[in-house]
Amino acid sequence: MLPRSGDVIHVTKAASVQFAAPMLFRVIRVHDWPTYEGWIWLDGYELNATGDAVERRSIFVQASGLRAVGKAPDPRMRNGRQPGVVSGTIQARSVRTNR
Repeated sequence: MLPRSGDVIHVTKAASVQFAAPMLFRVIRVHDWPTYEGWIWLDGYELNATGDAVERRSIFVQASGLRAVGKAPDPRMRNGRQPGVVSGTIQARSVRTNR
């Protein structure tokens, strides 16, 4: 599994021995840095039990050891809006021309 920005993943020792104590992690960025086969660098936030970010971290893990907990929201649905759909009213301004 290759995570993407916004994904929440469960990181355990299956991803790296340094994570003997499992943690939840919200991905900010997946780096494209050259690494060993199957390993990736991730930037993100360690989450507490209620899902709040408690610490920003960069981690080096095996992608095959990661387990998805939640998917990133569809960027087209950000803030509950849909592309091309206009909601609310727009105030029109009158344009003054010099004659």
